[in-house]
Amino acid sequence: MKSDSKTLKDRALPLGNYPHVKRVGSFIYVSGTSSRKSDNSHDGAELQQDGSYALDIRKQTKAVIENIGVLLESMGAGLDNIIDITTFLVDMKDFKGYNEVYGTYFDHTGPTRTTVAVKELPHPNLLIEIKAIAYKVEN
Repeated sequence: MKSDSKTLKDRALPLGNYPHVKRVGSFIYVSGTSSRKSDNSHDGAELQQDGSYALDIRKQTKAVIENIGVLLESMGAGLDNIIDITTFLVDMKDFKGYNEVYGTYFDHTGPTRTTVAVKELPHPNLLIEIKAIAYKVEN
């Protein structure tokens, strides 16, 4: 079975030794993805005058899903090819905002989904991380 891994140079680089995305046969696996941009800043994290950050789950969710879309496109697939999503939220109080944005991309026929609360993510400005599995028959 053919396998292909990619790390996109125009995306935020992984924080360890793993690819952004990996295809194994017709399955495409997307590593945990956040709202981190290639300059290591974060969508949905706005620096305030007092030095703190205002964090926005809606903006972060949109950025994460858009980042996943770019990663899938690098493998010839798209968001419509996702069959399963696992979402990690730092606080379940953000579930409603996350769910609202999620619903603008996927409906009840979309991927299966699991959402879990975690103690923290790799950066204090992150409220959400998503990993995904997609399926697209190889050409």
